[in-house]
Amino acid sequence: MTEPHVSVMVVDDHPMWRDGVSRDLAERGFEIRATSGDAVSALRIARTVRPDVVLMDLNLGDTSGVDASRQITQEIPGTRVLVLSASGEHSDVLEAVKAGASGYLVKSASVDELVDAVRRTAAGDAVFTAGLAGLVLGEYRRMAVSPGAESQAPQLTDRETEVLRQVAKGLTARQIANKLVISHRTVENHVQSTLRKLQLHNRVELARYAIEHGLDADGETGAEPG
Repeated sequence: MTEPHVSVMVVDDHPMWRDGVSRDLAERGFEIRATSGDAVSALRIARTVRPDVVLMDLNLGDTSGVDASRQITQEIPGTRVLVLSASGEHSDVLEAVKAGASGYLVKSASVDELVDAVRRTAAGDAVFTAGLAGLVLGEYRRMAVSPGAESQAPQLTDRETEVLRQVAKGLTARQIANKLVISHRTVENHVQSTLRKLQLHNRVELARYAIEHGLDADGETGAEPG
């Protein structure tokens, strides 16, 4: 079965691995729009081809995949970064997420796991290898109780706040739609509206915002009706 049309750019400094991943994804119906072996060319090429997803290695020889991820997510808002790395070190995961990556997958993942992760990343989900999502949310909780957490919150509607609450719990857009008995498209519309209001880039940042404002636990929203 082929995947819905999703364009991908693969960034890895090992040609055999880069070509193998590109081939695996192309065979599953993804459009491989470009490949790159270093951070500098990755940014230049991504600006031109603007893929839906950049599959990014962190160790790119003399250059850093973290820096490339940060620049791509800042300069090309429509492109999401999914890290595919041999490292499962917590510090690497957190650095990648802080740089704007939407998810993090280790290279020991199966082809089916990779395909699912790319598809979900393109759809706007935050995707992590098992065990790493809890690490990221745990770090955000730690940061939320540190000095300097935001105190002034833009006004969200009740429905936007409820969708945001479910995002913080780690639910996918489809799971949120089923839980709230609304359409998948309506969920996506609320997510995009909330991203714009909060000036955030992806669901990982949304989850962080929700935790910082106590929205990862059930309770009264305090939001305006809508």
